[in-house]
Amino acid sequence: MGAAGWVAMALLWIAFLAAIVWFIARLTPSRASDDQGSRRHEDPRRILDRRLAGGEIDVPTYEQLRAKLDPRPLTGRG
Repeated sequence: MGAAGWVAMALLWIAFLAAIVWFIARLTPSRASDDQGSRRHEDPRRILDRRLAGGEIDVPTYEQLRAKLDPRPLTGRG
């Protein structure tokens, strides 16, 4: 086998090992991606509740934002 054969063999092994690493990485769930994935479809009210519980916002801010999220009552209509 000439020099080109050795280079080709090395490149094939590198590609093979890279494919194995990629496959294992795809099988094992990443903690960050799972967290983002579940929060992406989370209800805005739950996000607001979680932020209040985590201490990110205070109660007046929570109430103000919650009022904006809730549908406004129709006044003056019978």
